[in-house]
Amino acid sequence: MTENNTQTKTYSVGSYPRSVAIGDVNNDTRLDIVVANVGSNDVSVLLGYGNDSFENQTRYSVVSYPLSVSIGDVNNDTQLDIVVTDLRSKYVSILLGYGNGSFENQTKYSAGSNPSSVAIGDVNNDTRLDIVVANYGSNDVSVLLQYNRGAITYEISLAPGGGSSLRCVAIGNLNNDTNLDIVLANYGTNNLGVLFGYGDGSFENQMMLSTGMNSHPISIAAGDFNGDREVDIAVANHGTKHVDIMLGNGQGKFAIQISYEIGFDTPPLVMASGDFNNDTRSEIAVAYDGRDHVDIFVAYNHGSFENQTRHSVGSSPQSVAIGDVNNDTRLDIVVANLRSNDVSVLLGYGNGSFENQTRHSVGSNPQSVAIGDVNNDSRLDIVVANWDSDDVSILLGYGNGSFENQTKYLVGSGPFFVAIGDVNNDTRLDIVVANWGSDDVSILLGYGNGSFENETKYLVGSYPQSVAIGDVNNDTRLDIVVANSGSNDVSVLLGYGNGSFENQTRYSAGSNPSCVSIGDVNNDTRLDIVVANAGSNDVSILLGYGNGSFENQTKYSVGSNSSSVAIDDVNNDTRLDIVVANSGSTDLLPVQVKDGEYLVGGDMIFPIKNMQRGVAQSTTGTRWTNGIVPYVMSTDFTAQQQALITGAMRNIERLTTINNRTCVQFRPKVSKDQYSILIKTGTGCSSHV
Repeated sequence: MTENNTQTKTYSVGSYPRSVAIGDVNNDTRLDIVVANVGSNDVSVLLGYGNDSFENQTRYSVVSYPLSVSIGDVNNDTQLDIVVTDLRSKYVSILLGYGNGSFENQTKYSAGSNPSSVAIGDVNNDTRLDIVVANYGSNDVSVLLQYNRGAITYEISLAPGGGSSLRCVAIGNLNNDTNLDIVLANYGTNNLGVLFGYGDGSFENQMMLSTGMNSHPISIAAGDFNGDREVDIAVANHGTKHVDIMLGNGQGKFAIQISYEIGFDTPPLVMASGDFNNDTRSEIAVAYDGRDHVDIFVAYNHGSFENQTRHSVGSSPQSVAIGDVNNDTRLDIVVANLRSNDVSVLLGYGNGSFENQTRHSVGSNPQSVAIGDVNNDSRLDIVVANWDSDDVSILLGYGNGSFENQTKYLVGSGPFFVAIGDVNNDTRLDIVVANWGSDDVSILLGYGNGSFENETKYLVGSYPQSVAIGDVNNDTRLDIVVANSGSNDVSVLLGYGNGSFENQTRYSAGSNPSCVSIGDVNNDTRLDIVVANAGSNDVSILLGYGNGSFENQTKYSVGSNSSSVAIDDVNNDTRLDIVVANSGSTDLLPVQVKDGEYLVGGDMIFPIKNMQRGVAQSTTGTRWTNGIVPYVMSTDFTAQQQALITGAMRNIERLTTINNRTCVQFRPKVSKDQYSILIKTGTGCSSHV
């Protein structure tokens, strides 16, 4: 199997497992696995412990060639039952469950020719589960409506089109209209067919989703793979030996398929999804052709991110803050625009998209923005540091996403960064400003009504550029940490809890520290300091002793001109991670100089002299690691164009497969990738070095 970051566990089942389904068949609130074994003509039931592990299998005899299995309560007794197709006949078999993980002997019902896949759902909204069967031999779909305690009333046939070679069917509400829809894997035409249901047992004409050239989709699973509470589709492609994820938006639309690091040495045959580890996200279970076991994969890596979506704001956006400024429980964005002397407010829809901006005037050259409830009315307000006018602007919020006109307060010279916190323990938010021009910080204590005392200043290092607030000495009083870009250090000012502070203590950092953040990065319950150093292209970590003092820095290399740093747990492992914005790293393709040549992206090399357009060389020392090529695809392409490009990638993978091993594998770029390729519109074949 291709090496990746997914976690795999293996369990024995019957001979030649071809289909898998997931559900709680013994009513213990833990998910179990049911597998159809075509070689041994039975189904395996593996009862789950609820912690990613399962009991040894129990096997039940079924039809002569059980190609597909599904689980549901088909007789309305609140116990899950098993439905299996018989590829060599025209039947589906039903095994009624006792609710304790054991099942009755099978009962057979007629379907179409060579039924290859089965799914269960209430397609006519009569509160009874129905059966949908994909018939490989007759290229149609059978819908068997239930009328009483598991008995079937009649069959409806739906034809998806010639040459489709149906291999799998799945059911789910893909467009949030309360009606169940059907998804078909069309092996012969290399696409998925989606039939949206009307809720009365009838369906719209199918919508096609391409899976790429020679992909041959063979199995489908539906689930929420990216944690957005919308139904997504996972498809196992027999031809390319990949799992692709199609992300749904809840309105019947799906993003272009994204091939994650789930590839196989052996072609996958069947797949199912379920939340095996109770993390509210779906995992994938896969069975293979010729291998007598099932693998479980974590399908979506939450340490990686989707491609960007861009929203217009003002001129030269300089700083951004996030908060719910209109009290609708959805996060919104506030941006300080340096050149247009205003802030942009983008109200969020709660699904990752935002309304067009609303702009509010502030002072001259706003450099930094922060959000907080500075007047204690349970509505978020905006605070902006204005570089050229030497003041801060306060915009009090109405709680509906709109704001009062600004009120301004004088601070030091060249205010570069603003932070908000209760530095005097009176339950009212105060303002701390780093003044780049006067080498000090300004403290403005809040009255709790949106107004503030005049500033009090404290000296810090040279050219303070960033400030963070936190209790670094564990005395329940907020302290101040400042990054000084001119003196290459950080200043720590311990708070007395009354709005006043000790004189600074300074600690060395890297060259031109531009941003500082505070967090417990070593899990010792003491706050540490992380600094982005723009001049030395690294970050400094100063571990805290918990008494306001810190160890000497440890430095880690990052990108060019690291201008900002943030700390959070981006991969949900309960450990804080560091994210750095590198303003000097403008190329998506990293460039290095090696042995007198330009090395671009790991496989394109141009001599420094006489570099010609369209000419590339390759050496054994510049191959992609493990044959994996990360890519970034431009959003300039249409969904159809992206599908064509992705299909070409799958075809390259197929053509370069030797002895069932893929020599090259394409996948979207993730944060850990040092190199990647950029796929964009244009002409020629070259890189700008």
